[in-house]
Amino acid sequence: MKTFLMLSFCLLSISILYAQNPEWMEYTYGQNVLSTAIEGNNVWVGTQEGLVKINKVSGAKTFFNKVNSGLPDNYIYSIVIDSSGNKWIGTRYGGLVEYNDTTWTIYNTANSGLPENDVLSIAIDKSGNKWIGTADSGLAKFNGTDWTVYNTTNSSLPGNTITSLAIDSSGNKWIGTQDGIVKIYGTIWTVYNNSNSILSYADDFVTTIAIDGLGNKWIGTEYGGLIMFDGTNWTFYTTSNSSLPDNWVTTIAIDGSGNKWIGTQQRGLAKFDGTNWTLYTTSNSSLPENCITTIAIDTSGNKWIGTVDNGLTKFDGTNWTLYNTSSSSLPSDNINAIAIDASGNKWIGTSNGLVKISGTTWTIYNTTNSSLPNKYIYSLAIDGAGNKWIGTDSAGLTKFDGTNWTVYVPSNSRWRNDFYFTPIAIDGSGNKWVGMFMDVLEFDGTNWMDYNNSISGMPHNNGITSIAIDASGIKWIGTGVPPDLMFPSAGLVEFDGTNWTVYNPSNSGLKTSNIWAITIDSFGNKWIGTDNGLYKFDGINWTAYNITNLCLPNYIYYISSIVIDGSGNKWIGTCGGGLVKFDGINWTVYNAANSGLPNNYIYSIAIDSLGNKWIGMDHGGIAIYKKGGVTSVKETANKNTPEAFALFQNYPNPFNPSTNISFNLPEKSYVSIKVFDLLGREVATLAAQTMSAGTHALQWNAGKMPSGVYFYRLKAGTFTQTKKLVLLK
Repeated sequence: MKTFLMLSFCLLSISILYAQNPEWMEYTYGQNVLSTAIEGNNVWVGTQEGLVKINKVSGAKTFFNKVNSGLPDNYIYSIVIDSSGNKWIGTRYGGLVEYNDTTWTIYNTANSGLPENDVLSIAIDKSGNKWIGTADSGLAKFNGTDWTVYNTTNSSLPGNTITSLAIDSSGNKWIGTQDGIVKIYGTIWTVYNNSNSILSYADDFVTTIAIDGLGNKWIGTEYGGLIMFDGTNWTFYTTSNSSLPDNWVTTIAIDGSGNKWIGTQQRGLAKFDGTNWTLYTTSNSSLPENCITTIAIDTSGNKWIGTVDNGLTKFDGTNWTLYNTSSSSLPSDNINAIAIDASGNKWIGTSNGLVKISGTTWTIYNTTNSSLPNKYIYSLAIDGAGNKWIGTDSAGLTKFDGTNWTVYVPSNSRWRNDFYFTPIAIDGSGNKWVGMFMDVLEFDGTNWMDYNNSISGMPHNNGITSIAIDASGIKWIGTGVPPDLMFPSAGLVEFDGTNWTVYNPSNSGLKTSNIWAITIDSFGNKWIGTDNGLYKFDGINWTAYNITNLCLPNYIYYISSIVIDGSGNKWIGTCGGGLVKFDGINWTVYNAANSGLPNNYIYSIAIDSLGNKWIGMDHGGIAIYKKGGVTSVKETANKNTPEAFALFQNYPNPFNPSTNISFNLPEKSYVSIKVFDLLGREVATLAAQTMSAGTHALQWNAGKMPSGVYFYRLKAGTFTQTKKLVLLK
């Protein structure tokens, strides 16, 4: 006799209230729809970036995510609505969520009997029991108090990955797994798969199950097409024996007339009335794409169709209506680079184009509406004249001056190849230093110098991952090689204009040769991110911060990005471990479990003049963080008069060649702002005038000044304050 695990827990339900200025904000790309559910006049849409409620009548949308709701995770696999109107939501990392339109209740492995936090499927039986399918831990039944868990160890489940659930009119549970389909009739379990020959001609990987009015089960598989089971006979529909357009069936819905609406992985939507097939694709209809993820049918017979990259579409039998399910104008949730210009505009490099955010205005540049040569942006840098330098995937380097686009490729620039451009750095003379797959390029605006291994000391066969330039003009170059390539990486390279010095585990304190990020602080220390933690190099001594010496949390080792704020704090982006702040003594970790980060895979970080951290993620869009509350330029302008004088730390710092200086005036005052060198000599006057009360910002362009430490001083009335800034060329 098999014993099932039953657990009872005391659960806390929470209603979350948010301050006017939350510490976390998100800009996400939610066009990747995973699940849908109909509730009266509302369609609930689960995406990879949160939950959306769409009013069918008005089209009004409400967006829910980790920051503005009680959702523990933005990745919504499944949605089911019970008879009381409660929404039951399955997430990728946050477990199961119940939402009653006011309160969010979270069930996870820590506070309930849920065996895993990755919930793929949900069904509710006539008694109100919730049946929950997980990604790798079997099936759970929840009656509102007690949990019962079924898996391959204690039941007849053939596999622990539960992809789909359906309950027929007799109360039988039909469970789709990667290893066949299971029927639960009371205490009797029946398994249908290749091992018992019933599905010998089909695929064991069941993707979806729907049950029609006659009780027939319609089963979608990953590669075996569509199956109908009437309780006795099995009928198989494939691309070979029917007009099914694709053997990978992703979703099935059945309308009031018994028509089957079948979504496929690559070949669009099919309607099957039992005899005839009608196919809808991007070629013969207004379907926005051919990869269909989910279908829901409302009481009016409208089909609500989710796609993998183009949001939600309503089809009423004649007309197609598209709904954007994204909460922002981001064209992609893959953020590879972020740069901020002197006016505070954010420039975002994505896998689907370039984005400019100017206050509340978004501008998207892609290969269709601009001269951008490739939509995949790897890197961004902004020079002293405000030109944007854009590194692309296999399409060269692009300069954008705000109006004109100039594209540099091997045919017009004399370098060896046009592999993707990863890092871009600009030195004090305005020269651009660009890393390619195996070369480093220098461009002075007219001439190109290709530092490849045949003419320089640059190591052979190494991907260039990062470039930083110190106050002496020395270039620090990181190299790294993906693990699927057979040749080794070189490590950290120093180039002083003549000599090349390579640092690797054989001759330095580095424990790895894969370098992924480099930043230089105001003291000239090099902070180096690797696949084995963080390193600091002062020119002589090496300090390692990694798992071995317990300086980094034990799950953080791959450092993808590093920036330093005005107070000297290091903000470290990791691949898998979230965001880390290091103040020189203490480590603070922000991850998807304890913060507003959508996920833990961070590719880029930038800090604006207001101290907001802009964090770009892989499949997570952009998160913005500031302790005490994110502040926008508009919000700053609309706030009441400051209560006290204040001089803020300049940003960026270190800088080259321009930096922004902000200050508060509680009253109309005569303002003097001057810059001094280390010897106390005045080198610049930024302000000498009467100014109104409020928050003000000025810019210092130090293009003609030598690298070094400077001080800027604010005098306003009887108030005087001085701060340090560092020019690195």
